Amino acid sequence: MLRHLTVRDFAIVDRVELAFESGFTALTGETGAGKSILVDALALALGGRADSGVVRTGAERAEVSAEFEIGATSPFARWLAGQDLAGDDGACLLRRVVEASGRSRAFVNGTTCTLQQLKEAGEFLLDIHGQHSHQSLLRAAARRALLDGYAGADALVVKVAECFRTWTDAKRLRETMESGAASVAREREDLEWQTQELAALGFSPDEWEQLNAERGRLAHAQTLLDAAQGALDALSESDAAIGGEIGRIASRIRHALEYDARLKDVAELLASVEAQVNEAVYQLRDYRERLDLDPARLKAVEQRLDAIVSAARKQRVPPEQLAERQAALAARLAQLGGNADIGVLREKEAAARTTFEAEAKKLTAARKKTGKKLSEQVTQAMQTLAMAGARFEVALEPFDAPTSQGLEQVEFLFAAHADGEPRPLSKVASGGELARVSLAIQTVTSEVAQVPTLVFDEVDAGIGGRVAEIVGRMLKDLGRRHQVMCVTHLPQVASCADHQWQVAKDSRNGKVTSRVSVLDPPARVEEIARMLGGVKITETTRKHAAEMLGIKS
Repeated sequence: MLRHLTVRDFAIVDRVELAFESGFTALTGETGAGKSILVDALALALGGRADSGVVRTGAERAEVSAEFEIGATSPFARWLAGQDLAGDDGACLLRRVVEASGRSRAFVNGTTCTLQQLKEAGEFLLDIHGQHSHQSLLRAAARRALLDGYAGADALVVKVAECFRTWTDAKRLRETMESGAASVAREREDLEWQTQELAALGFSPDEWEQLNAERGRLAHAQTLLDAAQGALDALSESDAAIGGEIGRIASRIRHALEYDARLKDVAELLASVEAQVNEAVYQLRDYRERLDLDPARLKAVEQRLDAIVSAARKQRVPPEQLAERQAALAARLAQLGGNADIGVLREKEAAARTTFEAEAKKLTAARKKTGKKLSEQVTQAMQTLAMAGARFEVALEPFDAPTSQGLEQVEFLFAAHADGEPRPLSKVASGGELARVSLAIQTVTSEVAQVPTLVFDEVDAGIGGRVAEIVGRMLKDLGRRHQVMCVTHLPQVASCADHQWQVAKDSRNGKVTSRVSVLDPPARVEEIARMLGGVKITETTRKHAAEMLGIKS
């Protein structure tokens, strides 16, 4: 849900910082005060169109930041991780900056992103219903997702997509084999030769390391022998050997220890040195005896290394990756060998298509059944919203060819009158009608709707009295399942809200700005009274406003 919104130098807004609550919030104020500007700012933060005209006069840039609370394991959190845009756990910050030149920049969790990424993020978080571009009912994918979610068919949708991929993969492989049988045969022959050559080489990554180490020893065997013998001469095998001299020194100190115990530590140190020198002499003699001066073995090792390097050069991989390359070649050969029979490929393709069509038809049946139910329920809900005689229909229009989404696309049709012919909702509904149809749909499908925050603008256009009360109650009920905001000029709607904000204009130093105030109960009474009575507010109007709000006077 939306937690915070910060707007700077946007249209007539100087600076506004708002903290949002759950439930239903009404935005009210005089006509032209800037109520819809906040909706426009939200639309901008969610990837809406931007130009230099949104920057407040005299400012360098406009900036809108919207912070949302999100579930750590939600689909949106997974989407963020997949886009490398994840931020703090449980939160997401969308930010949009528009320069006075018209240049626009977008950010998600502080990371620069494309406008398309910002739009995709916004589609997870918030829906604006009204005369705005960010409108889910106008997107085919959103209509389909809404119907499938209401049908409880999400698992079936995933299965259909998987079956479609299996079928198209089988079809692509069959077509590749048929169109390039000769090239496939050549590839298979080449793979067989390569795998046989690598198998004959008998290479392992461990061998590569061992051979290099052995070559190093064999190539420098004389140097190593000279070093070992020189050390032995210095330590024990020459007349001036260090080992003998240390032994004599240690013997004298041990003798002197009989007369002065303070030499004990020195005696122990010399004894340790003598023991270590003797151990070094022992190990050096053993190393000298084992050191291999074998030119024939060195030649064999170098030949083996040359063979490995030559094979790696042919395969265009480092020698240590030859084993991985051999496995990859074998896997590709197995694939070509197992699928070489065109008849077998055709059978696999046909079986995959049959499976896909069977699952897709199940999805079609679920969509038809739920579409009829949704049409009836939304049409019924519309009758209470000053849309008597209007009809809503869910139409399934077959694709020219099957897709991963199934066999048909979902269209929402609308007729404003009983005798009207239903046509696509996006083409025939006015802004107010579209908002009210959206409200009816959201109310009917609220238990399965995925977008947590809903914003309605002009939902009460052309209505009043009893219908306005119904709209207010519907919005309040919707606010129990979602975070709902509504721009309204009707007191009947505003009085149903859990929270109410007043948007007003300020004129300072010849500049007009918009400000937003969060209203407490007394202030709400005054605002509702203003909405009821206009310029002159009487005590009777205030009592009526208090009664609408359920506040005892």
